[in-house]
Amino acid sequence: MVPLRMSRDLILGPLVRYAGREEATVWVEIDGPGDVEVRAEGVEPATASTWTIAGHHYAIVRVRGLAPDTATPYEVLLDGARVWPQADSPFPPSVLRTHDPQRPARIVWGSCRVCVPHEPPYSLTKDEDARGREVDALRTYALRMRGLPAADWPHLILLLGDQVYADEVSLQTLERIKQRRDISQPPGEEIADYEEYTMLYQEAWAEPVIRWLLSTVPSAMIFDDHDVHDDWNTSLSWVRDIREQPWWQDRITGGFMAYCVYQHWGNLPPDELDEDAFYTAVAEAQDGTEVLREFARRADREIDGVRWSFCRDVGSARVVIIDSRAGRVLTPGHRSMVDPGEWRWITEHARGGIDHLIIGTSLPLLLGPGLHHVESWNEAICDGAWGPLAAKLGEKIRRAVDLEHWPAFHRSYEAFCGLLGDVAAGRRGAAPETITVVSGDVHHAYLAEIGFRPGTGARSRVWQAVCSPFRNPLDSRERRGILATWTPLAQKLGRVLARSAGVPDPPVGWKLVHPEPWFDNQVAGIEVEGPAAVFTLDKAVPDEADPRLERVFARAL
Repeated sequence: MVPLRMSRDLILGPLVRYAGREEATVWVEIDGPGDVEVRAEGVEPATASTWTIAGHHYAIVRVRGLAPDTATPYEVLLDGARVWPQADSPFPPSVLRTHDPQRPARIVWGSCRVCVPHEPPYSLTKDEDARGREVDALRTYALRMRGLPAADWPHLILLLGDQVYADEVSLQTLERIKQRRDISQPPGEEIADYEEYTMLYQEAWAEPVIRWLLSTVPSAMIFDDHDVHDDWNTSLSWVRDIREQPWWQDRITGGFMAYCVYQHWGNLPPDELDEDAFYTAVAEAQDGTEVLREFARRADREIDGVRWSFCRDVGSARVVIIDSRAGRVLTPGHRSMVDPGEWRWITEHARGGIDHLIIGTSLPLLLGPGLHHVESWNEAICDGAWGPLAAKLGEKIRRAVDLEHWPAFHRSYEAFCGLLGDVAAGRRGAAPETITVVSGDVHHAYLAEIGFRPGTGARSRVWQAVCSPFRNPLDSRERRGILATWTPLAQKLGRVLARSAGVPDPPVGWKLVHPEPWFDNQVAGIEVEGPAAVFTLDKAVPDEADPRLERVFARAL
C-alpha cells in the first residue's frame, strides 16, 4: 500500500466519466500541477499530466485493459502518493464500472439539482419556507447504493441539465463571491466568471456522498439554461437583450469554459477525446486558459462547427445525448433546436441495429398536450401568423412563460418525430425493441407512450420518459398548472388555438401510462437485458436517520 501524503491533494473528484467494455476515464481537479496515476486492480497503472485553466489544474486519465461487466476497485495517486480513497472513508471502494452487451445494464437519470444544506429546512435562502427544496434524490440514491453489492450499482448516470444554477447560488457560495467582488454591482448575487463557476462545481460535487457516487458510477452530462442563465437562448430578442448587459460576456465565456472542463470533455469516448482539437490544444499547452477562452467566445457566437451532442453504448442500449440549448438557431421563421450539421450527426448515430435506443435531451420532446399546442401556436404567432403586432406580443409571451421546448421549434419537433418513426419502422437499420426519449427540465416526472399514424410501419415501442427534479420541487400552484395541461379540455382548447395560427396537428400521438405526473424529488431508471427493458421511478423520502428512496412506479417497456 502506498503511503498517504498531504502536500498534494484533490480539489474535486475523482469522477468516473466514460466507461466502455474494457476501458474507462477518470477526471480530477487537484491543487497544483503534477502527474495523476490511477491504479485499478489487475491492470497496468494509467497516468496523465495535469493541464491548467485560470490557475486550476485538471487531468483526465484513460484506464485500459479492464474486464467487461466488472466493478474494479481503483486508487488515485498524485506524484506517487495515494490520495483516493480517503483513509477514513465510510463508503465502499470506488470502482470502474464496465458493461457487456450480453449482460443486464442499469441507466439512471434526472435533472435540476439545487445545492442547499442536507439538513432541515433544506432552504436556499433565509426567507424560504420550512419545506425548502426537500430531500436530495441524487444523494439519497447514493445512500441506497452504499448498502448494495457493486454488481447492483448503475452502469451510467445521466445528468440532464441544471447541474449548477449560475443564477441562483447558495448562501455558502454567495459568501465566497462577496470575498472577491462587490455584489451591489451587476451581476450581483449571480455567477460572474469562470472562477465563480469553479465554486459552483465544488459545491455540487464535493459533498462526501455525492463525491463517492460520482467516483464510482460513470456519468454523462448535458447543460440546460440554469447552467448559464434562466431562459438561455429562448429567442433572438432574448440574446440581443442579454448581450447589452456589460457583465454578460464574462458570464457566457466562463460558462462555456467551465462546461468544457467540468462536463463536456468527460462525456467523450477516449478515442474521440484524443481527436478533439481544442482539448488537445489545452492539454498540450503549459496553460490552456487563452486557448479555451477563445473557443468559448466562438462557441457563443458561432454555433456551426461546435457540437455538444455525444453518444455512448451501454449494455444492449445505445445512448445518444442531444444538446437542446446551446446550438439553437434562433432566426424567426427558421428556428431550430440544433444547427443542420449537428442534426446530421444525430441522425447518423440515432439508428437501429441495436436492442434499445435511448435519446437524451434536457427538454422533453412531448409535454402535456395543452402546453404542446400553446407552444406551437406561440411560435407561429412570433413568426407572423397573426400579423406584426401579434408577433411582438407573442415574443413577450414566449419569454414570460418559457415557451421554448421542442414544440416551440416546430421544424425540429417534426424532424425529431420523423427520426423516431424512421428508426421504429426499420428504415435506419433493424428496428430496436424500444426507443425511449429521456428528459428533465420540467420539474415533474412521467412516462408517455408514443403512437404513430396508421401505415407508418412502426415496429418498436416508443416512449417519452421524463424525470425532474433531483432537488427543486414545484410549489402547489405550479403543480396545478402542470396537471391542467394534461387534461382533455386543455388538449382540445390548445388544438383549436394552434389550428387558428395554421399549425398542423402533431405527427404523433402520446398518452400517459399512469393517472398523472409525479412532482417529488426523484430519480428514474431504465434496466436493459437483451430485448427486455424496464422503466422505474423512485422518490426521495425523509427519514429519522438517512433519507430513503420509495418506488412509485415501474413499467416494462
